[in-house]
Amino acid sequence: MKDEEKYTRFALVREMMEVPRIVKGFKLENADNAAAQIQQAGRLFFTGEGSSRIFPAKNTMAQMMRDGLDITTATEGSLQAMEYDLSKFVVFAASNSGRTKETLSLVKALRDAGHKRVFGLTANRDTKLESLADQTFVLSCGSEDAVAATKSIIEQAVFYRSLIGKIQGKNADLEAVSNAYEDALTLPVDPRITGQLAKAGMIYFAGRNDGVAEELTLKVNEITHKRSDFLEGTYLLHGVEEVIQPGDAVILIDPYKSEPELVKKLIADGVGANVFAIAAEETIFPTIRVKDAGELTDYAYLAAGWNLLVDVGIALGINIDKPERGRKIGAAFTEQ
Repeated sequence: MKDEEKYTRFALVREMMEVPRIVKGFKLENADNAAAQIQQAGRLFFTGEGSSRIFPAKNTMAQMMRDGLDITTATEGSLQAMEYDLSKFVVFAASNSGRTKETLSLVKALRDAGHKRVFGLTANRDTKLESLADQTFVLSCGSEDAVAATKSIIEQAVFYRSLIGKIQGKNADLEAVSNAYEDALTLPVDPRITGQLAKAGMIYFAGRNDGVAEELTLKVNEITHKRSDFLEGTYLLHGVEEVIQPGDAVILIDPYKSEPELVKKLIADGVGANVFAIAAEETIFPTIRVKDAGELTDYAYLAAGWNLLVDVGIALGINIDKPERGRKIGAAFTEQ
């Protein structure tokens, strides 16, 4: 359980544990104009750096595609986005600090070009982002002490999902999300899984391009200080098996039902890698099983992954609040 002192002494865990309250209490406010602009434009672009973009943007986009929503969506990091013509898009720029150099450089360039549909999303008040964007939404989660972002990216994702729900005329069941998240974050993890991950030279996450596996890939670096890779879709079975080593770990996120037997044959048995799964039902691999929260079960998958990585980091004796070289803000914006 994550309420034991060996966990709660870390700000990272305390911030993860704040999420259920934040999700349950979330209210979308002052978003009528943003929703109207998105509907009118029919095009929505998400940007930001690192965790501020990976899960919030990609998970929202994946659900919009599943729903068949007639809005064109895209996402890229801010510097690549500066090479694009975004004049016909509503742009949402997320920066937890409100000071991220790349993101603010894009927002300033758009403003200077006369773009009038740029929205900011941040966890702090009175930031440079707020002064540059046409409207900035400030999250309720507050600042984070741990370097790895957790509560902020969940609230960002809930914000985006609620904003799109406003356009669709439907509300997400945030209480169910909150409960599934809390359950996943406090599940006991088999110490044999933790031990094999702690020994792994490389940890791979394989899953859909919906932000979950990719965000966990980043969290491996920040929380366990191990090397990692994100294998999108079925990439695991299309060449990377040449370099996976015996003893490496592969974690499947909600695996496609047609894949596990082949993964077992080629990766587990063929290579000698340790394969695990995070899913809402049992698989042929050791599985961390989460509660089904419908279309929002992805939040529980993410929480289960965090749960697992926290155990690995602590088993390795790492200060999971402070990576050795990682920083909370990669680079802060300054006026040129």
